[in-house]
Amino acid sequence: MVASESRTILVAGPDPEMRTYCETVLEPLGYSVMPAEDETEILACLRQAGKQVDAVLLEIQEAPEGLAVLHAIREFYPEVPVIVVSALASSENIVSAVKAGAADFVCKPVKHECLRTAVRRAMEPQSFHGHSPAQPLPGAEAIFEGNNPSIRRVQALVGAVGWSDAPVLIQGETGTGKEVIARQLHARSRRSDKPFLKINCVALPSELIESELFGYERGAFTGAVRKKIGLFEEAAGGTLLLDEIGDMDCRLQSKLLHVLQDGSFLRIGGRGLVKVDVRVMAATNCDLEDAIATRKFREDLYYRLNVINIQLPPLRERKDDLPALTDFLIRKHATPGAPFGVVTPELRDALMAYDWPGNIRELENCVRKLLILGDPATIARELQLRSNCCRAAASPPRPGVLGNASVLEQIVNDQQQAETDAILSALNRTCWNRRRAAVLLQIDYSNLRLRMRKLGIGANAAAATKAFGNSR
Repeated sequence: MVASESRTILVAGPDPEMRTYCETVLEPLGYSVMPAEDETEILACLRQAGKQVDAVLLEIQEAPEGLAVLHAIREFYPEVPVIVVSALASSENIVSAVKAGAADFVCKPVKHECLRTAVRRAMEPQSFHGHSPAQPLPGAEAIFEGNNPSIRRVQALVGAVGWSDAPVLIQGETGTGKEVIARQLHARSRRSDKPFLKINCVALPSELIESELFGYERGAFTGAVRKKIGLFEEAAGGTLLLDEIGDMDCRLQSKLLHVLQDGSFLRIGGRGLVKVDVRVMAATNCDLEDAIATRKFREDLYYRLNVINIQLPPLRERKDDLPALTDFLIRKHATPGAPFGVVTPELRDALMAYDWPGNIRELENCVRKLLILGDPATIARELQLRSNCCRAAASPPRPGVLGNASVLEQIVNDQQQAETDAILSALNRTCWNRRRAAVLLQIDYSNLRLRMRKLGIGANAAAATKAFGNSR
C-alpha cells in the first residue's frame, strides 16, 4: 500500500541500523523519514517540524530511560502517535508502554509487515465513512477501529501481545466485544491455524462445565457409556476462551488453577494425567477484585489469569467512534444490492445522545432494526425516549414536587406509542403476518403476541389489513 500523500515519520533511537532499516521499509510506501538519535534531538525535531510530523517510531533499549522519552513526547506533543519498537517485549514492558501513551508496540526483530501495519494503523485510522460500497468489508475486528484513546490502547496491546502464549484476562461490560478481542489475539498468534474454542461458564451447571472442559472416562458416572474428550484436549495447540469466568464454581476454579500451573489434568473418573498445550483466555464483566474480597473468586487463579489484562471501554466512553461504528454495522448487515439505511441528522443526534447500556451489541441491534424498518425517525424517537426515561429515573425529586411521576408517566406513554408504531409498521409490511413481523422485529413470536395484547393491537386486524391493502 502506498501512502496517498507524503507523510512524515520521525524515526528515533540510538541504533543507526534500526533507523536505516525503518527508512528502507517506509520510504517505498511514500512516507518521508526524519531520523533522530536521543531525547534532545527528538524533541528538537518535533519543535522545528511542528505539525509536519505525523508519527514517531521510538526505539527503546532500556525500559526506564526509554519510557521517560515516551512520557516527554506525550506531554509536549499529545496529538502525535508514538509507536514503540523494542526487544524488551515482556508483557510488563508492553503494558507499561501502552499505559504511558504508546499507540502501538512492535517487537524486535522487526518484520516488514508488522512495521507497515503499525504505521498504517497509527496514521490512517478509519474515518466516519471509511468504506465505499465497492470495498470489501473488514471483519468483526472493525468494531475496535477508531481514534478514541482507550481504543487505541486496546489496539496497541492486541498488536503487541497477540504473538505471546501468556494467559489474557479481558474485562468489560456486556456487549463490549470481549470475544472479538479474544479471537483477534488468537488470529495474531502462532496458534492461529489451531482451534479457537469457547465455553460460557454461567450458561451451564458446574458439573456439566467440568465434563465439557476436562472430559470423562467411560463409567465415570451413570450415563457415561463412552469416553468424552473435553475442550482442553479439543483445543490442543490452540486457544480456549473461558467466558464469564467470574461466575465459575469455586471447586472448578481450583481444578483450572492446576491446569494453568502444570499444563495437565485428570478427566472425570480418570487415573492418568492428560498433558495439554493450550493458551487460556478469560473474559468477564464482573469486578474480580470484589469477588476475591467476598471469597467468590480465588486470588491465586486471578493472578494466573491476569498476566495480560485488557480493559474494554463501554460505548458511552468512546462516542467519538460511534459514527464509524454505525457506518460499519450498516454495511455489515445491509442486504446486497439493497439501499443502505439512512442516518438522518435527527437519528445521528439521537445515537450520540444515548448512553448505550448494551454497548456495541445494542448498537448492532439498533442498526439491524433500522435496516428492517427503514424508518430512521422511529428509531430516533425510541432512542430519545430511552434517554429521557433514564435521565428522569436518575434525577432526584425536587422539594414540594411529587417526584418525577408525571414526567415518567408521559415517557412511558410515549415509549408505548413508539413501540406500537414499530409493531404496526412491521405488521403492515407483512400484511399482518405475525410470524413474519416477529422475524422483522427480531423478537420471538410469543413475545410479539404478548406485546400486541398489552398494547391493544390486533382487535381490528382484518380491517387494518384491508385498509393497508387498499392504500398500496
